[in-house]
Amino acid sequence: MFATPAFAQPAVGASDPAGFLSTPLGSMLPIVAIMILFYFLMIRPQQRRMKAHQQAVSAVKRGDVVVLPSGVIGKVVRVEDAEVGVEIATGVTVKVVKSMISEVRTRGEPAPANDSKR
Repeated sequence: MFATPAFAQPAVGASDPAGFLSTPLGSMLPIVAIMILFYFLMIRPQQRRMKAHQQAVSAVKRGDVVVLPSGVIGKVVRVEDAEVGVEIATGVTVKVVKSMISEVRTRGEPAPANDSKR
């Protein structure tokens, strides 16, 4: 009833003696730190993945196995500048824009036929 309002005051010898965090530049410091963290945790890894994908798509060659965005897996039978011919079944070839290839699975080493195991 007779109490007066209490106001918080900074402690003497606080960690910010010059009041840097109370300046406009100091108040922007946490935002800049979050933006730097965001860059290194999200943007940079995405750029690396995108660059690796572009290199894999540009290096596609005849005989490679590719995965299309719809999940169809096929074998590359013809490579042009912007398009590739993908055989999705025996005798069924479709034209696909190179940039729409989701994954490139390069062909592995051919297994020897009629190999006798000892």
